[in-house]
Amino acid sequence: MSYYISVQNLVKKYGELCAVDNLSFSVNKGEIFGLLGPNGAGKSTTLSVLTTLSDFNKGEIILNGLDIRKDKMEIKQLIGMVPQDIAVYDHLNALENVKFFASLYGLKGRQLTESAKEALEFVGLSDKQSIKPKHMSGGMKRRLNIACGIAHAPQLIVMDEPTVGVDTQSREHILNSIKVLRDRGATVIYTSHYMNEVEEICDRIAIIDKGQMVACGTKAELVSLVTDVQSVYIETKLPIDFNFEEFKKKQMVMPGMRALSLKENIIRMDITINHNHLSKMIEQFLSLGLPVININTEVPNLDTMFLTLTGHELR
Repeated sequence: MSYYISVQNLVKKYGELCAVDNLSFSVNKGEIFGLLGPNGAGKSTTLSVLTTLSDFNKGEIILNGLDIRKDKMEIKQLIGMVPQDIAVYDHLNALENVKFFASLYGLKGRQLTESAKEALEFVGLSDKQSIKPKHMSGGMKRRLNIACGIAHAPQLIVMDEPTVGVDTQSREHILNSIKVLRDRGATVIYTSHYMNEVEEICDRIAIIDKGQMVACGTKAELVSLVTDVQSVYIETKLPIDFNFEEFKKKQMVMPGMRALSLKENIIRMDITINHNHLSKMIEQFLSLGLPVININTEVPNLDTMFLTLTGHELR
């Protein structure tokens, strides 16, 4: 399979410290790829190398068929960077900021102005063109930061913690914008300490620790590394003479059933993820005259998976 980004056996050292240790992964064109890891895991170093800001000791990186060492200048034109630290100039207004950064990629004249205005419109700041960053809220600055990184229409957009410290409305706007960029064909590498964001927008997720790959895949694939069991909670109303042990004996013969327990009027069913007996369970409840009041399914969230795979919380 041909990947848009292929990283093979990447090694990056700072003196005796090995920040990235034989790291390999690939990114498909037009996907949002989450890169997660605890502090000191090597995320920032990896992003620095991918965006050509830092050299590396060993390995191979191919981006859109180009070798990152041999074709650095061509690759620079393909990349848009949205850094964690807001990188805008307070003495320039919003439009001037975006025009400045877009001009670094060769945009000039009318094309430069139109591209800058389109980028501001995309992030919801078209009516703030003349406002300087020092008069903007944190969320507005974050959106301006994004506009500066995408005005030249990059094929690869690297976003490092783009929603830190923003209000809920700005966060939703930013996340929706990232999905639109993906739908337009851009490839996005995304890092965040907010697991709910990663779960919401990322097509695949890589977890790295101590400079090495711990796991990579879709959320479902990562879940399978931690457990193959999901818990289903069915709330009902049991009659006084209900024989739970007899009921349990009949259910435990179903393929994939691991455990069945009862607490008050809630029956918990632990079953392998690749088996779905929920419809059969509902049929049996109804045949026994047991009302189905509520159903909840529980699988490990990304926080649980991350803690299990790395031994650390994401901070």
